[in-house]
Amino acid sequence: MTLEWPTVAHRGRRNADEALAVALAAGHTLRAAAGLAGIGERTATRRWADAAFRQRVGELRGELVQRSLGRLADGMAEAADVLRQLLGAETPPAVRLGAARSLLELGVRLRESVELEERVCELERSQAARAAQAEEGER
Repeated sequence: MTLEWPTVAHRGRRNADEALAVALAAGHTLRAAAGLAGIGERTATRRWADAAFRQRVGELRGELVQRSLGRLADGMAEAADVLRQLLGAETPPAVRLGAARSLLELGVRLRESVELEERVCELERSQAARAAQAEEGER
């Protein structure tokens, strides 16, 4: 008994499109993504020319980045614990100094990043409220 992979026609265009989009979002070249999706390179090129398809690839890429950020955030807590342990009195002074510098620099950067994100969110909320108010005024 031999197993055969279903063709695009059997899987349906939507499945092939999604497979192609996932492969592209993961960073594969168009040629490699087409191969992974089981479609021809010309078909992949035509799909890439579609703005809605490119938007889907962007959405998938964003989801991949969000998942990666979540994993990094988990690792950051562990890394911060390691840096804090390096501040112990039994640690050589040069290592303690490096750990202290890293904690201070990273702490400042993290604070700036969080504050900037909060400001951007507030601006977005304010802009959305203005747009909604203007829309109601037009009615």
